Amino acid sequence: MAFNHRELEESITHLDSVDAARVVTDGPRVTEVHVIAAPDKPAKQVVRDVQSLAMARFGASIDRRVISVVQISPTELIGRASPRPALVGVREEPNGTRTTLKVTLRLDDEDRTGTAIGPAVASTRLRLIGEATIDAVEQTIDTVPPIALDAVTIAHVGSRNVIVAIVVSAGSGGSEHLTVGSAISTGDDGEATVRAVLDALNRRIERRIEA
Repeated sequence: MAFNHRELEESITHLDSVDAARVVTDGPRVTEVHVIAAPDKPAKQVVRDVQSLAMARFGASIDRRVISVVQISPTELIGRASPRPALVGVREEPNGTRTTLKVTLRLDDEDRTGTAIGPAVASTRLRLIGEATIDAVEQTIDTVPPIALDAVTIAHVGSRNVIVAIVVSAGSGGSEHLTVGSAISTGDDGEATVRAVLDALNRRIERRIEA
């Protein structure tokens, strides 16, 4: 079964105890899986979790011998913990048929405001907020790679609204690297959109800061 190995890579990072993962493929075949995990679960169990995830979600069978696990204790990770930008506020400034969305983020007690300008219509509001969030992130963290908002939408899960954001960047060989973030809307879809975009960017931001 053909699948996007970057999606598998992203899914593995959401497993319990897993902090980072890298998947290497040769065509449709997975040739290497490298995992960094906490030591609270046996390495053999982490390997089985990776195999089960790949089969259940992607229909991919991975030989356990190509999965390597490096376990790092939480105390070793503390020194490398990366700060994350916090949301200060979202502001909209309409001007006739155009509107400016401003998103302010705070990192290390410094505020940065990103902006996005577009038509003053309800259907573009969340996209403009997402684009302003990315602009603010790029101002806040100068090592972040070139990124763009691929899509943002409202999903209805049970009785709640959930904002889902997809962020895209360029991978090796001209490939696309997509990450997905989400946030429950508690009445303000604008703030939830910012949090969804930040959720999509968090792991990437951490890795670039550590690098």
